[in-house]
Amino acid sequence: MAGSEYPPFAVTVDLVILTVRAEGFAALVVERGEEPYRGRLALPGGFVHPDEDLPAAALRELREETGLAPSRGHLEQLASYGAPDRDPRQRVVSVAYLGLVPDLPEPVAGSDAAASRFVPVERLRRDAGSLAFDHGLILSDGVERARAKLEYTALATAFCPDEFTVGELRAVYEAVWGVDLDPRNFHRKVTGTPGFLEPTGATTTRGGGRPAQLYRRGGTTALMPPILRG
Repeated sequence: MAGSEYPPFAVTVDLVILTVRAEGFAALVVERGEEPYRGRLALPGGFVHPDEDLPAAALRELREETGLAPSRGHLEQLASYGAPDRDPRQRVVSVAYLGLVPDLPEPVAGSDAAASRFVPVERLRRDAGSLAFDHGLILSDGVERARAKLEYTALATAFCPDEFTVGELRAVYEAVWGVDLDPRNFHRKVTGTPGFLEPTGATTTRGGGRPAQLYRRGGTTALMPPILRG
């Protein structure tokens, strides 16, 4: 068939960047500075350049809109979104990425973003319809993917610094899942899972109280047995 018989469409990338901060489980959002949806909160993202691969576009948009360029953490493709009416400008297909990162500095708005900040996940999900485009759906999908992956993979450590205590790791699980975990049972599970944690031989008192052993991420990617929420 002739190429002109195919309707044109654009490709964008959107990013669900999740972290654990003092206020809990949080997502990175920007305030749109341009139409459509000027003044509304949205996920960082934008159009893919003709000479650009998708992961490169995702990292570029994150840097341009928020000033952030994480050196640690985890980035994976989440899903694609292509409802015909998802963007009022034209037919747009978005490839969304999920990023799990340690606590980051405050973002600085740039590009077409009027502002950029971290907002608690549950606050955003309670008012998901206020997010621009279909970003409420994309955020919800990203949060559920992250929560599920913490059960069966070692990705909880992506929210931690290079060296961390079991208590700090437990705080990640509690923040992401929104539950309270028994400290003794949790300690037994994570230290008894082969390849999950690797002792550094050092201790720290940064959490207060008695010195706590420091760990780093081990070599395993899949947790057997899994660490389940319930």
